Formats: sequence, C-alpha cells, structure tokens
Amino acid sequence: MTDTGFIESPERQALRSAVAAMAANYGPEYYLEKARAGEHTSELWAEAGKLGFIGVNLPEEYGGGGAGMYELSLVMEEMSASGCALLMMVVSPAINGTIIAKFGTDEQKRRWLPGIADGTVTMAFAITEPDAGSNSHRITTTARRDGSDWILSGQKVFISGVDQAQALLVVGRTEEAKTGNLKPALFVVPTDTPGLSWTKIDMEIVSPEFQFQVFLDDVRLPADALVGSEDAAIAQLFAGLNPERIMGAASAVGMGRFAIGKATEYVKTRQVWKTPIGAHQGISHPLAANHIEVELAKLMMQKAATLYDSGDDFGAAEAANMAKYAAGEASVRAVDQAVQSLGGNGLTKEYGIASVLTASRLARIAPVSREMILNFVAQTSLGLPRSY
Repeated sequence: MTDTGFIESPERQALRSAVAAMAANYGPEYYLEKARAGEHTSELWAEAGKLGFIGVNLPEEYGGGGAGMYELSLVMEEMSASGCALLMMVVSPAINGTIIAKFGTDEQKRRWLPGIADGTVTMAFAITEPDAGSNSHRITTTARRDGSDWILSGQKVFISGVDQAQALLVVGRTEEAKTGNLKPALFVVPTDTPGLSWTKIDMEIVSPEFQFQVFLDDVRLPADALVGSEDAAIAQLFAGLNPERIMGAASAVGMGRFAIGKATEYVKTRQVWKTPIGAHQGISHPLAANHIEVELAKLMMQKAATLYDSGDDFGAAEAANMAKYAAGEASVRAVDQAVQSLGGNGLTKEYGIASVLTASRLARIAPVSREMILNFVAQTSLGLPRSY
C-alpha cells in the first residue's frame, strides 16, 4: 500500500502505535522529574535506541531502519505528544546522521552511524555563533591546515546536549574562504579532543537537555575529521538543516497535541455550574481552533518530509520552513489555551502544563526564528526583494 500523505501505510501506523506505547511508559512525570533533578532521560533514550526508533531514518547497512525523515519525524511527534520529547533526536540522527550518511567517507559512516542509530553514540551539532546568530554566512569559526591536520578555532553558542555527546559536528569555514560567501567545512570533533571546552548556559526552560557555549582553542584534528568536501557549498549543510526544520515542526506538533489532550481531559470533567466547562463555547471553540491549527501544521510537516524523502530538496526547503512556522505558532497558542482552560490549575506542578509554557516558545525561536522563515517565504515563495 502506498502512502498518500493523508492515509498512512500500515507500517507507519504500526510505528506510531509502538512509539506511543513505549513513550507512555515514561510520560511527562518521568520527563519533568529528570529535568528538575538536572538529569538526562538516559533510560528513555536507551530504550528508544534499542527499539530502533532513534535510527529509523539511517541506512540499514549501518544499523538504521532504512526509512526516511517521515518516519523519524513521526517518532519525534509521538514522543512529544506523550510529554517526553527527546531534543537530541533533532540533532544526532536527523542532522548529523543525515549529513554523514550522505557525504561522509565509508570509514566515517562505519565509525559513527551504527552508534548514532542505536543511541549508544550521541552527536551534538555546532553551528550557531554569538555574533552570527541566524546569519550563518557570518560564521567565524575557522579551520586552517597544518600539514595533513586541521586546526579549528572559534566559539559556538546554544549548542544542545554537549555534555551527553561523544562528538560534535562543527560547522566552520576554511581559512581560504572569502568573507561574504559561506563555504562551510564540517568537522567531527570528539568531545575529549584537547582544546575543546564548554560552559553551561542557565535557561528558564524545564528540560533534561541542556544548552552550552562551546570554545574551540586551536583544536587539532586529523585529516579524516573533515566530512565531505572542504569547499562543501551550501547544499551539504542544508542536507542537515531541512531535516532539522521538519523535526522542529514534529516536536511542536506533538507538544500542541499534548497540551490539547491535557486541556480536553480536564474540561470534560471540571464542573462549575452543574455542567462540564467543556460544554461552554468560550472553552470549546478555542480548543477546537487549536486542534485545527495543529492538524494543518502536521499536514505541512508530512508534505515536507515526503518531499525530502523523494529527493526534492528545494521543494522540501519551502515546505519544511512553512511547517516549522505553522507548528510553532499552533503549539504556542495551544499551550497558552490549555493553561487558560485549566485556570489556576494550569499553573500548578500537579497538572504539568505550566512547564510547557516556556518550552513552547522555543518552537518560535529555534532552530530558525519565525521572522527568518517569513523572510525566506517572502523572498523564495513570493519573489519579493531581500530586506538584508
């Protein structure tokens, strides 16, 4: 049976059910307990890896599931909908696994992909810099040759999960690259490499996965640390960034579903004037609108994943950005409405929705801000002149 995008195949439906069943054994209570204790969701990550969920998109010959971004985004969505999203899934298998599978040498694939696929290796992704922000053309992390080695110097910021990673995929530029045209060079840097250090950034988000500032002080790397070409052009980088947007959308869609589920469960039974408050249109209509918006975002996410898996990188870029925008907006509104529907209970620890408020805002900021998506759509979809 072929997927239409609207009706999922029995295999994909079975994958959804399996992921949801596993995640239900952990749920938001486990997730929040770990986060508030400053611990990682290691047990959940290990089980997801063992069951083949983390590497579902990676090639079978390296221990992956041989499927695509559609399946990986499906896993992310169901985990998030169960209140226990794994942020490092966006980074390790979706960005880094994809880039290494497409552009890595046979040796790099053998070294890294099996561990990424089964979750025994986690790889962080380091692109964002303090002075560059969303302008990846202004990256200043520089790689220079020293004999056959590379010397990497620079700083990165808001790098997720460095403390639980065995390696980072670092985006830099070669010394020869002319300023103004980003010619990214991508390097795998094991976290125990001399000259690599990091400091934790204190965040108000309740999450078991942390953010870091990363420092690269003359980090010496062997020639085989370079992934793909040293003059990689932008396509190699965006092979990982389109999946990042699709996974960001999946996480936000799941979060929206989680919030709506919490709210509807509450308003069906909560009574004030002899009738459940969910009967009142002031409660039911906003939640119905939230549900519509989340479902529409999910459709665009599925379209983006389908285009990406079919090899239409340009079409996938437009759809992935639109999906990320729509999912971010929809999930923020759904979480806000869920808190409002619960009233004072929406701000208590007991009901577990207040902690999602700050986390939901992340979907409008990262991995690409809503404003940069609007710039992209204005310029590429509508053909409007650039503003910068």
